Amino acid sequence: MAKRKGQKRRNQKYQVNNRQLKAKRMYKDTIFRMLYHDKENLLSLYNAVNGREYTDPEKLQVVTLENAIYMGMKNDLAFIMDMNLYLYEHQSTYNPNIPLRNLFYIADEYQRLVVRKSLYSTVIQKIPTPRFLVFYNGTKEVEDRSEFRLSSAYENPTENPDLELRVTMLNVNDGHSSDLMEHCRTLKEYAQYVARVRKYAAKQDVSLEEAVTRAVDECIEEGILAEFLLKNKTEVIKVSIYEYDKEFEEKKLRKAEYEAGRQDGIEIGRQDGIEIGKRILLEKIIKKKLKKGKSTEQIADELEEDINIIQKVVEKLKSQI
Repeated sequence: MAKRKGQKRRNQKYQVNNRQLKAKRMYKDTIFRMLYHDKENLLSLYNAVNGREYTDPEKLQVVTLENAIYMGMKNDLAFIMDMNLYLYEHQSTYNPNIPLRNLFYIADEYQRLVVRKSLYSTVIQKIPTPRFLVFYNGTKEVEDRSEFRLSSAYENPTENPDLELRVTMLNVNDGHSSDLMEHCRTLKEYAQYVARVRKYAAKQDVSLEEAVTRAVDECIEEGILAEFLLKNKTEVIKVSIYEYDKEFEEKKLRKAEYEAGRQDGIEIGRQDGIEIGKRILLEKIIKKKLKKGKSTEQIADELEEDINIIQKVVEKLKSQI
């Protein structure tokens, strides 16, 4: 009992004043984030990943920062457990830059955890050990478990870098990471739900809304995330449509980057080609949204892009009229 109280006191010293962390929402929720916002579900995921059998969700201290946003993207879940600080993120797009993004996130976390402490003290200020995990369910074929390292981005590689950050990526598509799935029912059923949405959305004669609604209804009927889907049906359909649209737009962006780099690579270089592809596609998307009467703020929010960038494109498009 004394040990548990000591553990609780050590966890509590990292309490963050969430009232200071309010920020305008420049991101969209995901089904993954919605599902694991529930502490019981999050604890089951933690247990499955770490081979633990905790039963009390209150042992888990959520410290997700609502304004830890980098380039329109935010960390999905951050929590302290067993004196470790876990950063969990869901990705539907293969992204080798995740270690750099997590470096920004963890710096924000630590800054707030030690905000009332002096870093010039002669006594070392203890901080929880960071653990970085990405749950990937994109369409690119990847191993069930892989690792990204910050040092891979260094222009001057070194065998023992002074700064390293490792991120473990787990493939949570349906049919992958079977051992993990068997130990976490919500994750297995989440993978089944995503697979069903993709299956129906791929049909040419079905609208995206119809595909998502059908997937939700069938999963409820078959007991797949039934309680969660029943409770949040309207929001789940809305978020799922957004997620699939975003995934589709990102695929088009990757294709545009490739085509621009391939066609103009000899004259202007691959990187310039990629940038041109990005800019052209961004202008096309913004133009469509302007025709629908969307404001600059709405477009920036939906595309998860810096509002200043969107404003410059809008001004350019208006000058061409």
